[in-house]
Amino acid sequence: MIDLLKTRRSIRKYKNKEIEKEKVDTLLKAALLAPTSMGKRSWEFIAVTNKNLISELSTARKMGSQFLKGAPLVIVVVENPEATDAYIEDGAIASTLIQVTAHSMGLGSCWCHVRNRDRIDYDTTEAFIKTLLNIPENLKVECMLGIGYPDEERKAYTDEDLALNKLHYDKYSK
Repeated sequence: MIDLLKTRRSIRKYKNKEIEKEKVDTLLKAALLAPTSMGKRSWEFIAVTNKNLISELSTARKMGSQFLKGAPLVIVVVENPEATDAYIEDGAIASTLIQVTAHSMGLGSCWCHVRNRDRIDYDTTEAFIKTLLNIPENLKVECMLGIGYPDEERKAYTDEDLALNKLHYDKYSK
């Protein structure tokens, strides 16, 4: 598992190749296996493969969402704040499991944050996505995950890259 985590990097360039349905289904199963606060399953997932919709999603943020245009799959992570006060954490955990699972299958992925981001001065990223994908008003959009076969290589992390100064035992220490 540590080797998998060391080699998983954010990938923003994808080959022009569809992802097999079985792999998409496996990614969605991984999401459904994510632990949630009190087992409330406050998340839902929208797998977007329609190129026109993906192109629209790539314009969802002022900056930082353009890479999605090249992704053959975007998974939109939706959360229900009425289910639990830990809905943000639930969505984040599921998103991470999707990304690690994608990497384990030879796919690249990158998180595109949505919550509290702006599209343009008078519109939020979330409002734009909710309208585009017909997401009910009471739900929240945490992020979009661009996924595809990598068309770039990123160097794996080494033990020397780890911020060991961020680790503490028993008590916080400087």
